[in-house]
Amino acid sequence: MQTKKPSGMVERGTRAQHERDESEVQQIQQSQAALYPWTPAEDLRFITTTFQHLHTSGWYWGGMTASEARDALIGAPEGTFLVRDSSHPLYLFTLSVKTQRGPTNVRVEYDSGRFRLDSSFPARSCLLSFSALPSLVQHYASTSQEKERIAEEHYMVSKDKGVLLKLRKPLHRPQDFPTLQHLTRLTINRHTDCHTQLQLPRPLLLYLQEYPFQV
Repeated sequence: MQTKKPSGMVERGTRAQHERDESEVQQIQQSQAALYPWTPAEDLRFITTTFQHLHTSGWYWGGMTASEARDALIGAPEGTFLVRDSSHPLYLFTLSVKTQRGPTNVRVEYDSGRFRLDSSFPARSCLLSFSALPSLVQHYASTSQEKERIAEEHYMVSKDKGVLLKLRKPLHRPQDFPTLQHLTRLTINRHTDCHTQLQLPRPLLLYLQEYPFQV
């Protein structure tokens, strides 16, 4: 004769099984989080902030083509640069620069909240990554503006042409030429990296913090 389990035992057994299932799900989620710490939602927030910074900079030209970038830079001095959308599906942005050989383009890699220039394999390990695209531009611009002694590892090497690139002056879009307020903010940023130490009204501090870059 088959013995029927009391309902209380059935409920406890079901509850215990449910707890084990929940524990297994949590373990799986934790292991996935360890493998993939950067989520799509974080990517969305990060890229949104990046576009806000770029639009504020004035040297972001959006969806222009390589030919249009060349036309914009062809008559500019060496070291003039701009950032535009990349035409390559695997990249978000391209840095277009006027070099000794003429305008050239370097794609900007993006991965999990970090930006780095795309370069040939020998130079790849020497290139730094940055948490903001303006920080990347700022790094190479400030390096290029040093006195004639500039270490070779601080140059950017074009992947296609093998040309040493130097960033000296951003090319602003005519409709996005920086305002006097923004130029003042850039000047302040070049003299301090800690806005909270400035004795300024809160609205001005917030304005400085919206774009904490020097270029």
